[in-house]
Amino acid sequence: MFSSIFMIKQGWPSDLGETAKFLQHNLIYDTLPTSLLEEKLTGDPYADSDLCFTAYENRIITGFIFCVRRTIREQEYGYIKLMAVEKQARRKNTGTKLYQEAEKELIRKGAKTIRWGDSPFNYFMPGIDPRYTAAFCFAQKMGFRKFDESVNMFVDLKSRNWETADEEEKLDKLNIAVRRATYDDLEGIDKLLSTEWDLWKHEVNVAMKDSPPSVHLALKNASIQAFSVHNGNNRGTGWFGPMGTHPDLRGSGIGAVLLKRCLEDMKKQGHQYATIPWVGPVAFYSHFVGAVIERVFWRMEKLIETHAE
Repeated sequence: MFSSIFMIKQGWPSDLGETAKFLQHNLIYDTLPTSLLEEKLTGDPYADSDLCFTAYENRIITGFIFCVRRTIREQEYGYIKLMAVEKQARRKNTGTKLYQEAEKELIRKGAKTIRWGDSPFNYFMPGIDPRYTAAFCFAQKMGFRKFDESVNMFVDLKSRNWETADEEEKLDKLNIAVRRATYDDLEGIDKLLSTEWDLWKHEVNVAMKDSPPSVHLALKNASIQAFSVHNGNNRGTGWFGPMGTHPDLRGSGIGAVLLKRCLEDMKKQGHQYATIPWVGPVAFYSHFVGAVIERVFWRMEKLIETHAE
């Protein structure tokens, strides 16, 4: 009588292409080529192979989970960045076994709270898309609770010309210059980001490595006061962000100009549409570039109970 062999392997996948194929088959609302999977794994600034687990049945992948650890504003977090389980394997508790291994390792590495998806610096999606209903139900079963939601917005890049010459001329009269970043701007950009955008440094630095950099700036009296970025996360997929403007210059129209310059970049690169992820100011993007809400994500977290000895 045939007996199946089940095992869970800890560490990086032995075959990245096969793992990407497995994830693509199961994450039906997303696109995850091998290059993007590599960015989500070893491209993470805090990548740790101890937090990667693959389930096999008779040497065939039936489940996968990858987590990361972050210290964010002095809080100790673990994040589930990627997880998928073959439908038939869910009846065998494959997902539960994978998650329990990952949670145990996250706790061992100091996580006090575990969240699903929304890992700063490098993330795939900012939560659980509720269309993945089985994933949402599984998260609840594992003790996660919804605490917030976020949205991704969509911009049709073909729908209009993103030219900003007239707007830039008006800013110039206010002694505000707008241009693409150069490598000589790295120190000034870092100084601005340190004021209130530390969590975005990794994405900005990634975009600065493009040739030319996928970063646009606004300067007042030769000092960098605002920035906008694309291709800093989920590279090659038309993702915009992050962006920010110094409080003293908010409301002057800088943000809209910098946003449009990034959209024009993406359009010239051949993208048909842009994704603006994890959006806060929905009205801003709707008003200035006609962005529409494309996807909703439920943010889920689990507080790890600690007991005094």
